[in-house]
Amino acid sequence: MHDHGGHSHAGHSHAPGDFGFAFAIGSSLNAAFVAVELVFGYAANSLALVSDAVHNLSDVMALLLAWGATWLAQKRPTDTHTYGYRRASILVALFNAGLLLVAVGGIAVEAVNRIQAPARVASWTVVWVAAIGILINGGTALLFMRGRHHDLNIRGAYLHMAADASVSLGVVVAALSIMATGWFWIDPVISLCISAVVLASGWGLARDSVNLALDAVPKGIELAHVQHYFRSLDGVTEVHDLHVWAMSTNETALTAHLVRPDGHDDAFLHHVCEELAHRFNIHHATLQIEKSGEVCKLAPAEMV
Repeated sequence: MHDHGGHSHAGHSHAPGDFGFAFAIGSSLNAAFVAVELVFGYAANSLALVSDAVHNLSDVMALLLAWGATWLAQKRPTDTHTYGYRRASILVALFNAGLLLVAVGGIAVEAVNRIQAPARVASWTVVWVAAIGILINGGTALLFMRGRHHDLNIRGAYLHMAADASVSLGVVVAALSIMATGWFWIDPVISLCISAVVLASGWGLARDSVNLALDAVPKGIELAHVQHYFRSLDGVTEVHDLHVWAMSTNETALTAHLVRPDGHDDAFLHHVCEELAHRFNIHHATLQIEKSGEVCKLAPAEMV
């Protein structure tokens, strides 16, 4: 017979409830700004401004989806979804990354076409609209700054908004450069720079979200360190069937079999779960204590 340990759910690092306010303000301001950028971008014949608007539109969708995923992650488990809907946040992060990469392709193609046939740009209109973008995107980024280390979707929102503020600054620089030199090809070149910025942030988000979707060990956790901790526990002689994966973009789970010939008590299990939370930010641990690993079918390393 195997004895099974319990869980420790204290200190889950869910996104704070007031991020709902941040999502509402951020998505509303950026949706309004997208409309402004599109109208004035076409009026000013500025591809840099229009491409920034397309990027911002993808960010509005990303904010709304991340907001929805945060809400779903708080839903209680059901008989058919015993972990609840936490993994929706991972799917949304993956979708948002794809959305960014698609937007990059569209902007880059149009920029290359505009380089071949530069067009006149109403520079002062671009300057004022982009300056507003710096304020809106920079302010929205600040709303998500404190949660960026604990949740992939919050980090994605922060990176998108911070990148947008930088992009808007680039658009201002492009417009001022055009006024100073008369070189209209600067506008599509800046658009390509915008594409590079979006590609960099989107690629990192895509990589991390794909890894989480494939149940990879989350960033910041070294499996060897977790194994070393288990082996250092009093009375533990062997560790096997160890798995660490993301239940959502801000919650990590672990399962493991610990061979402890002397058995265990509740105090031992609670102490281990608390240490896993403190040392590795793992808040959902399930431990199986065995008196002998020889009788466990999952003891060989190739068994999962």
